[in-house]
Parts: sequence; C-alpha cells; structure tokens
Amino acid sequence: MTEPEQAPGTTAILPLFPLQTVLLPGTHLPLHIFEPRYRQLTADLVTGTVPGREFGVVALRAPLVREVRGLDHVYDVGCSTVLREAKRLPDGRYDVITRASRRFRLRELDRESAPYLIGTVEWLPDAPLPAAIEATGRRLGEVARTAHERYCESAWHADDWHSPHEDADLTELAYQLAADCLLPLEDRQLLLEETHPLRRLRIACRLLTREAGFLETLGAVPLPPTQLTEFTKPANLN
Repeated sequence: MTEPEQAPGTTAILPLFPLQTVLLPGTHLPLHIFEPRYRQLTADLVTGTVPGREFGVVALRAPLVREVRGLDHVYDVGCSTVLREAKRLPDGRYDVITRASRRFRLRELDRESAPYLIGTVEWLPDAPLPAAIEATGRRLGEVARTAHERYCESAWHADDWHSPHEDADLTELAYQLAADCLLPLEDRQLLLEETHPLRRLRIACRLLTREAGFLETLGAVPLPPTQLTEFTKPANLN
C-alpha cells in the first residue's frame, strides 16, 4: 500500500490510540474496543465524524504508563490507520479491523477536546528513491527476503507465514518483511522512523538475521502470528 503523497511539513489533526506495539504502514490491525473513550472514537469513525475514518497509533514508551499526559509518554513517530470493518457487540464493545496508512510525527497533544486523545501531526513521507540506484535496491531486497525466509523457517510452520509478492514496492518491502516477525518494540520503531527506503531495508535485513540467529541458537520458537493476540490489545489507559 503506497503512502499518499504528502508535502513535507503538511500537518493534520488526528484522533490518537496509544498501544503497546508499533504499527507499520500497509499492515492490518485488528482491535477489540472496550474502553468507553475508544468506543466513542469508534462510533465517530463509523459515522464519519472523523474525516476519512483515519486515526493515529502511537507506541507507549513504557508498558507501565496508565494515562498519556504528555508527549514524553509516547514515541513521537507513529502511523495512521483507516477503519475498514467494525462490528458492534450487544454490550457496546466493538471488534474492528484497520489498515495502516501513513507515518506522522506527533507535534502536540490535546486532552480536552474529546474523550480520547487528539494530536496535531506532521506527515512524514519517505525520501525520494533515485532511479539510478534501483538495481542496488533490487539486490538489497533479495538479501532482505533471504533473511526473512531464514527467520520464518526457524520460527513458524510453513502455513504460518508467507513471502511478500515478487512485485512488492521497495519502499514497502521492509514493512512487509517485518510484519510476520516478532521484533522488539524498539526495533519496529526504528523501522518506522527510517525515511530512506534502502536504509530501512538494510535495517530489516540486519534485524531479521540477528533474530534468526537467536532462534537457531536457542532452539526455541515463538507463538505463530495467528495466536499473538496480545500484540493488538490496547494498553489499559483507564
């Protein structure tokens, strides 16, 4: 999913959802919405009160944060996501599916205008990728795919992972490779913040090679992605 074109420095107002994970562009995010403030956010998304049904996800800097009161409680680079499906349950909770869209840098927090957090964000587009280095990018992409395959073969059963499509855009490939892998929050944040596509691919290759080495050395494997519900649960911000 290619990020919409954005002029550097363009700002917007977005509802915010702090989570204990990092959302990467192009990935799907299922959520079970139970807190009243986020039920209201979901209702505003469904009814179109929030333009484009788009909101922002930012990662918490510490798992023990109970209430986001300032910019220092969250990472300043996050990712917007667009509501795709929403099912309202009889007790008012929601099950939703969203698709991550574009990165932003959080500039200001508003804790007063709505029950949920609202942020002033600056869109963070990628640096241009010169056509002259396209061949270098393809070779780097092949190396990164090999690292991804090594990781997944060590971690998952054959039906628990898949390789990105051969025609995947180089600007999105690092995100797609990381989507199947259990990288620490700080590593996912590093990928999110990197605006140069080739540097991002190098980072992904290094991280996946490191993690595959750990798995092979320890002889232990994590749960498959289909069972990792904890990674999509919202932080308890009551």
